[in-house]
Amino acid sequence: MTKQASAVKASALRSALVKVPEITLYFWLIKVLSTTVGETFADWLTNNIGLGEQGTLGVMAGFLVIALIWQFRLNHYLAPVYWLCVVLISVTGTLVTDNMVDNWGISLVTSTIVFSIALALTFLFWYRAEGTLSIHTVDNFGREAFYWTTILFTFALGTAAGDLFAEKIALGYFTSLLIFAGVVALVGIAYRLHLLGGIAAFWITYIVTRPLGASLGDFLSQPKDASGIGLGTTTTSLIFLAAILALVTFLAVTKIDKPKSDRLPT
Repeated sequence: MTKQASAVKASALRSALVKVPEITLYFWLIKVLSTTVGETFADWLTNNIGLGEQGTLGVMAGFLVIALIWQFRLNHYLAPVYWLCVVLISVTGTLVTDNMVDNWGISLVTSTIVFSIALALTFLFWYRAEGTLSIHTVDNFGREAFYWTTILFTFALGTAAGDLFAEKIALGYFTSLLIFAGVVALVGIAYRLHLLGGIAAFWITYIVTRPLGASLGDFLSQPKDASGIGLGTTTTSLIFLAAILALVTFLAVTKIDKPKSDRLPT
């Protein structure tokens, strides 16, 4: 076997260990759907299972730990498990922020600042340990731990920032939705014009799509007198959960979002 062939095979083997999907349109669709579900399903659970925000947080955190253990034990990317973790992190992140504001006396401004600092520190430690923040290197326990910690803080921060804009600053859910969508569009333009690198563009978009999805969820579910359109948390959650299930099933069958080298012949 030539050195070039050996290098190609080694690269394919390393890529096969990557535990996150390729970044495609489906990735961003499910990401936004997940963030919306995180907002509406968290509200539904709090109001309907009778455990209150703190009890519900405990239950959902338990489910999240179980899902993450499953994810960490895998040696390759598996769409249903990966996206289950994302949905549960979305719900748990929302509940963490809601508990901070409603039960622990921490304002939206403070929680936004706290999670911004926590996220920045996670990025710093990740970069110092690995020399990159690329998700295409998430192929071992340490990198995956950094990855999921980052995801958790992006969801918690997004909830706080979305509520801060919509409720504290009183812009309303729809206006907040437009603002966050505009930021995502600007990041996309900057990336296309080579003004922003791929890794930076990815993480900025990932962070901003959280409050975008939260604003969308609140806009759809909240009553009209609260600047929503009144679908309710039950209807909104069911619609978006069904959409996530359909897309994840499609990805699991087609495997079109698996790391590219996974499809190379061995």
